[in-house]
Amino acid sequence: QVELVESGGGWVPPGDSLTLSCAVSGRTFSSYAMGWFRQAPGKEREFVAGISWGGGRTHYDDSVDGRFTISRDNAKKTLYLHMNSLKRADTAVYYCAVVSWPRSDWQQSEDDYDYWGQGTQVTVSL
Repeated sequence: QVELVESGGGWVPPGDSLTLSCAVSGRTFSSYAMGWFRQAPGKEREFVAGISWGGGRTHYDDSVDGRFTISRDNAKKTLYLHMNSLKRADTAVYYCAVVSWPRSDWQQSEDDYDYWGQGTQVTVSL
C-alpha cells in the first residue's frame, strides 16, 4: 500500500517562507518522479512543480518559478517544496503525488500520477 503524508503547512504573512514535506512509503521512492499540486478555494487543482526520478530535472509553473524549489531526499524517502516570497495568491491546499511509472522525467498532468497525499493547507495573509 502506497502512502503519502504531507506536513509543514500553516499560516504566514506575505513575503515569508515555508517548507512543505511529503513522506512516502510503500513504493520504491527513488525510482519514481514526484510532483506538487495545489487547489485554491473555488478553483481546480493545478500543477506547481515536478521532479524527475533521479532528481536531476525539475519544472515549475510560471506562477512560482524563481520563488519555489522542489527537491527530494531519496535516503529519507521525502519530497520537499521550499517556498519563498509567498504571496496571497499562493493560498491553497498543497498536495504531493507520485508518477504512475518508474524512471520517468517530471510530469505536469494530474493523469500521470496515481497516488496522492491528503493535502496540507497553506494560508498567506496578514
